[in-house]
Parts: sequence; C-alpha cells; structure tokens
Amino acid sequence: MERSYSIRSLSSRGGSEMTSSFMVESGFFVSSFAATMFIGALVTVGTLFISLLTVLAVMLQSCGSKNSGVVQSQKLIDYHRICSIPAQHAELNGLKAHDCPPFCGDLTKQYIKGGLYARELNFTNEVIQSYLGAVTAVDGGLNVVLMDADDILSLHPLNVDLFTNRFDDFDSESFEEANHLKQSYLLQLYTELQAGGWTVVFLSRKSQREQNVAREIIYSAGFRNWYSLIMRSDGELQIDSRTYFSRRREALEKDGFRIAGVISSHMDALTVDEVEALPSLAASYRIPAT
Repeated sequence: MERSYSIRSLSSRGGSEMTSSFMVESGFFVSSFAATMFIGALVTVGTLFISLLTVLAVMLQSCGSKNSGVVQSQKLIDYHRICSIPAQHAELNGLKAHDCPPFCGDLTKQYIKGGLYARELNFTNEVIQSYLGAVTAVDGGLNVVLMDADDILSLHPLNVDLFTNRFDDFDSESFEEANHLKQSYLLQLYTELQAGGWTVVFLSRKSQREQNVAREIIYSAGFRNWYSLIMRSDGELQIDSRTYFSRRREALEKDGFRIAGVISSHMDALTVDEVEALPSLAASYRIPAT
C-alpha cells in the first residue's frame, strides 16, 4: 500500500515536471533591444497617425473657411444687386435723386474693399474685348467706339458727383478707392481699344462751352490720341440726354461712321430714343457702377 502510494507520488511529480518543462519550451524570450525597437515602432506609428489627423483637420478647416468666404461673397453680391435696384429705376425714369436702404452704404463699402467691384470691372472688360475682337471692319466706313466722356470727367475732383448723398454712412476713402478703380479700368479699356485698331469718340452731356476744360481733364487722365469730343451745343441743352445721345449717334452714322459699340455707366447713353431711327444698332456695354 505504501509502495503503491509512493509510486503514484513520483508519477504525480513527474507529470508536474513534464508539464512545467512543456510550458517553458512553449514560451518565447524577448531581448531588451527587440523590445526597444518594438516600442519605438509603436511610437512612430502613433506619431504619424496623429500628424495625419492634424493635417486632415487643417484641410477641413481651410475648406470650411473657403466655402464660408464664397457664401459670404455671394450674399454680398446679392445684397448689392438689391441696393442697385432703386438707382437703376431712378435712372431709367430720368430721375437724379433716389433713396437707398440704410444698410446699402456699408454693403457698398464691403463690395469695394472686398475686391468684388474690381472683379466686376475686369469681367466687363473681357466681355467687351471678346465682342469687339470678333467684329470685322466694313469697307467704306470709319469704325468707331463711343465712350461716355462723363465717366472720366465725373472722377475729377472739380466735377465729382457726391455719391455720399445716397448713403448716410459711406466714407470718402471707399468713394475714392472706387473712383480710382474705375479710372484705371477705363484707361486700360481705352488703351486696349486703341491697340485693337478702334477709333474712339467721346460724348459728353456737358455744354461745349466747357470743352477746353473737359479736354484738359481727359488728356491729363492719360487718354491720348482720341478722335473727337462731342459736347452739347446751346440748342441741345434743353433736350433730355437720351434724345441727345440718339441724335448724335444717328448723325455720326449718317456721316459714314460705323459705330461698333457704346460704352457707358449710364443708361441714357446706352438706350435708343424711340423717336430716333438709327441706321444700325451698335452693341451697348454698361460699365459697372458702385
């Protein structure tokens, strides 16, 4: 009995030793160098992952800012169009004074300082150049482009129209910036017209008695080598400007001129009087107004 018990005990110890031996053999040994490399790799992967997340966050923020800027610009354009409605209707009906909503002054300042007015001027120039570049000259006639001289004369300090009357909070700095943009644009447009071989004729609503002063202002503004400056005679001072422009255009075409385009920021120069009959219709281009 005792011998049998001893044998079982040895067998149990032997089994335990065998089991222990098996467990040791099935394990693995990791050196300190390998552990260091493994931890370093984990740190590197973690760092790269964090960097990737940071880059994605910056990109999303940038896209959000751009989209916000686009939406803001579109809203500004929409509101500016709303503010221009009273001015357009007043001009169409021959009215000089018009009232605008109180918020339009601040919107116009943002429209100018935000670069939207300059962008609008440049786009208008592209449209004009695209059309006139595709027009071919006609034999036997002098091809001309009519430009509203008052768009230039009104920018001179002596003749400046107080645009601030429309808005209570429209500052002079924004007004001067708009005038500078418009004058630079008109001069660029004029230079490109001359380079394209077009003859430019200026028309003004002012009396011909002011012709010497008007010529000096136009010349000093950088406009050189134009064909002529047409101003109102004493007998034309009493007629409305729309009829005046229509008659002058008709007279030019009867004299053999071919009017390819009329450029102005005012509707009276671009619309044709129904009473007047023009031999041909020139393309009309309106210069954006603030």
